Amino acid sequence: MPGAKTTRWVCWVVILSLPAGQIPPATTARAELVRPLPPRITVETQRAIDRGLEYLARTQGRDGVWRTQGTMGEFPTAMTALAALALLASGSTPMEGRYAPQVSRATTFLLRCSDADGLISRIEEESRSMYGHGFSMLYLGQVYGLEADIEKQRRIHEVLRHAAELTARSQSPLGGWMYTPDSRSDEGSVTITQLQGLRSARNAGVAVSKEVIDKALGYLEKSSLPNGGITYRADRQGGPRPPITAAAVACWYNAGQYDNPLATKSLGFIKEHLGNGGRRAGSWGHYYYAHFYMAQVMWLSGEKDWEWYFPAMRDWLLTSQESDGSWEGDYIGRVYGTALALFILQIPYGYLPILQR
Repeated sequence: MPGAKTTRWVCWVVILSLPAGQIPPATTARAELVRPLPPRITVETQRAIDRGLEYLARTQGRDGVWRTQGTMGEFPTAMTALAALALLASGSTPMEGRYAPQVSRATTFLLRCSDADGLISRIEEESRSMYGHGFSMLYLGQVYGLEADIEKQRRIHEVLRHAAELTARSQSPLGGWMYTPDSRSDEGSVTITQLQGLRSARNAGVAVSKEVIDKALGYLEKSSLPNGGITYRADRQGGPRPPITAAAVACWYNAGQYDNPLATKSLGFIKEHLGNGGRRAGSWGHYYYAHFYMAQVMWLSGEKDWEWYFPAMRDWLLTSQESDGSWEGDYIGRVYGTALALFILQIPYGYLPILQR
């Protein structure tokens, strides 16, 4: 292959220039030569990504779990699903890649959290179990096609099928979901996690009722205000919530409704109120949550919006990374903040099916 000898020679120069016994880390020229950087991912950005990934790898428990160190609880299934999703976004799979062991252990942990009713949760540790359930569906649906172990892949499909059935049974009369599967009530943020989880399960070949999806999208419509904002609940009380609005647009796009007039109006709303990530004002106290979804929306909406959004978001994240490679996120903790920051920064690599345009 043209240039192969030159590349190998440069790599050996890097290796031989190190002190005896030292192995070059992922951020050296060797890694950069092997994997060309996508547009707008600078060398500094990749170094920040590598430091963040290393933070997640060393903070994972032996049983595959991550727990947040924040003030709102530990949320083991939610944190594990989000952290593992960030590792998947780096290109690692359960069998290949730098973080394959961590991905495999996380998958095993989440599968073990599935109970007889289909709920993916550690009930004794998670009072708001539907968050972990939704994020676990999202992750398992993404990892399903990357799992080379046939028996484990079958188990993922089985867990996703039961999880989707539980979500369908738990839907409120208005079409949304609340914090626990038996609440029979609803609010926007949990509804978003269930919608994205169901979409990811469908990616894995799980049958999902069109009626359930239509009712959930109808819930977002009921929550829409004339200015494009989405409220916390379908009763439209309390005014627009920019983070939930960004999440709603992501769900409309996930459903293929790019031309939905509500999605178009809400897109304008979040561009005005959340901005391009270079400022924290207007995020309603949920900055990382808001931009986890805002970044998906900007990527899916096209190159013009992505060019407006990503450089400022990237630069803000680079300046806010902690010395240990982590990000502190929304008072929920460093695992949470790091997982969401890495998800955003790694979108240009395009490894996750949910980010396919």
